[in-house]
Amino acid sequence: MNKSALSIDDQLALLKSRGITVHNESKAKEILGDIGYYRLGFYLFPFERTYPELNHRTHEYKEGTNFEDAVRLYYFDFELRNILIKYISRIEVNFKTSLTYEGSIAYKPDSLWFVNPLYIQPAFIVAFDKIVYTNSFKKNPTIKRHHRKYPEDRYAPAWKTIELMTLGETVKLYSSLIDHNLKQTICEKFAIKYVEVFENYIEIVRILRNNCAHANVLFDFRPFKRIKRGPADLKNQEEYMNLYGSIKVVGYLLKQVSINREFEMMREIQLILDKYNSYPEIAHILEKCSGLPRNIINLNKPFSTTSPNLLTRIKKLRKLFTKKFGFYSKKN
Repeated sequence: MNKSALSIDDQLALLKSRGITVHNESKAKEILGDIGYYRLGFYLFPFERTYPELNHRTHEYKEGTNFEDAVRLYYFDFELRNILIKYISRIEVNFKTSLTYEGSIAYKPDSLWFVNPLYIQPAFIVAFDKIVYTNSFKKNPTIKRHHRKYPEDRYAPAWKTIELMTLGETVKLYSSLIDHNLKQTICEKFAIKYVEVFENYIEIVRILRNNCAHANVLFDFRPFKRIKRGPADLKNQEEYMNLYGSIKVVGYLLKQVSINREFEMMREIQLILDKYNSYPEIAHILEKCSGLPRNIINLNKPFSTTSPNLLTRIKKLRKLFTKKFGFYSKKN
């Protein structure tokens, strides 16, 4: 293959020759110069006649396809990425805090437990200097100050080191813990019964977070691993491998950190869904490719900050008082 680069004028002419309607050519040229022809192609793909075929594409577009719809789909992705990355960071910080605290308490005499072969799988330790504690990592001001003050230390203690690790490195450290009971303690903080389900969920969050951080395509997101059956309330088989199912996983973990933040995230997503679902073609693509329904939350329903578990306990207490004393009523 030996293709030549196209000027923006030629790019626009090619799109028009393939059946795309362009209502404002000067604006379209501005967008091609901003977003780029190749990147915009991912958002034009669902409008192709042969979609979702990858191997025998004709690059011809369905009748009625307009340039503006592809741009709208791009901006839906842009807005959704900004929402998700904001709330995923809450999960990331909470996960790091839980791992650091529980590990440091369990192995209190050893502040470097994260590289101790008594507690951590050898593969993680062997790769630690190459993957985590690199020369670049040691240039971080916090780490640099530590080694200036304690030059004999090979590593900074867990609460400094883990704080500066990436989410992927932190997930790997958790997976490398030898003590299953310690893993269990951490996953139960997120109200998940089985370690393998928590590992799957936090890996889904990692993949989605990286996708958002690197501005990758989001509307047709597919996790590398199938989401495991668990408490995130996935309703059908498609949700175990699509964007909506992944958002449900983020929402479930976020709810364990803060029920208020989970509601805020869903509300913000609903607002952009309302915005872009007003365009029929976009609504169809989001439902088909993302699995996103038109409504993921009822914005008119009163929001309670009381946790579901507490509500269940309150209902049980109401029944108990009614049965035993006969004076409890809804008015009370």
